[in-house]
Amino acid sequence: MTESIRFGDLRRQIASMRSEIDAAVARVLDRGWFILGEEGEAFEREFAAHTGVAQAVGVASGTEAIALALAGLGVGPGDEVITVSATAIPTAAAIRQAGATPVFVDIDEGHTLDPGCLAAAATPRTKAIVPVHLYGQPADMPAILDFAARRGIFVVEDASQAHDATMEGRRAGTMGRAACFSFYPSKNLGAFGDAGAVVTNDEALATRLRSLRNYGQSRRDQADLPGINSRLDEMQAAILRAKLCRLDAWTVRREQLAVIYGEALRDLETAGALALPWPRKGARHVYHLYAVQSERRDALRESLSARGVETLIHYPKPVHRQPAYADCPVHPTAMPRTEAWSARTLSLPMYPELRDDEAHRVAEAVRAFYKS
Repeated sequence: MTESIRFGDLRRQIASMRSEIDAAVARVLDRGWFILGEEGEAFEREFAAHTGVAQAVGVASGTEAIALALAGLGVGPGDEVITVSATAIPTAAAIRQAGATPVFVDIDEGHTLDPGCLAAAATPRTKAIVPVHLYGQPADMPAILDFAARRGIFVVEDASQAHDATMEGRRAGTMGRAACFSFYPSKNLGAFGDAGAVVTNDEALATRLRSLRNYGQSRRDQADLPGINSRLDEMQAAILRAKLCRLDAWTVRREQLAVIYGEALRDLETAGALALPWPRKGARHVYHLYAVQSERRDALRESLSARGVETLIHYPKPVHRQPAYADCPVHPTAMPRTEAWSARTLSLPMYPELRDDEAHRVAEAVRAFYKS
């Protein structure tokens, strides 16, 4: 019987670097220091250097990275933050956590925030824009940054799915006032639990964030700001350090798998059966997810499952249709692209340890559906 192809399999990654992971864990255990120690400081330096920014501040999750970045910039109750509904719920949850109100706008053809919607969505209460580099595809940052600069609005990148992505030669994470990364286990750079970071070139903001993540303390038992507990622990930092050395190679491997899918399925796109996730002009798409678009999405998914191919939908219901966010403002022209995206999107298996033959099998299973 042919083995099923899982959507993702972290066991393969762990097996490929078990000795490095064991060594990282042993360092922490031998040191006996688990919060705000040498591993966290070293990871912050190394991740900042890798990303190309002056500062990285490790926090407990990607969600809290966004919330803390906004709070650090003074965004809070009474303020509005423009973002997309075509994203994971945590993007909006983080804005709410900061005390602000999410304002949802539509996406462009690359399935990221449409800069053309910003003017109609902005109000005197708009304090920040949070573009999401969805699935590893960078948003149209030049246009977003231009609008924000003219209006005096902060830009905080949600780069949770975009480690190593670039736009016009600039890395995701280096373009806004701050940027936020998630290291959830399945991310392109993933910990063995929840973890995140805020990166920035603003030294004063980084100092403020280090206080906010640790109860607002400037020193032990001295709280100057109303902070929270959101610290990247030493075990996760050590594991992330071990994995960071491999991120470049993993990114290249994701691109190779995307080429396999693209070459095998291009004719289906030409025929109008599928839409494939090509990089936008000037961008490097790092394929956190390989999400195709199909009018027959649900039937395709059922067919792939029957052929032993596991898929997922990211995301079946846009955030503005979630009960918890039904009261949030929506762009006046509604969101036709977002609605179409949520009804059509299907994520195929995509992770660095996926073998070429497995990727070809996935593509053949897709083709078999359209031949039937």
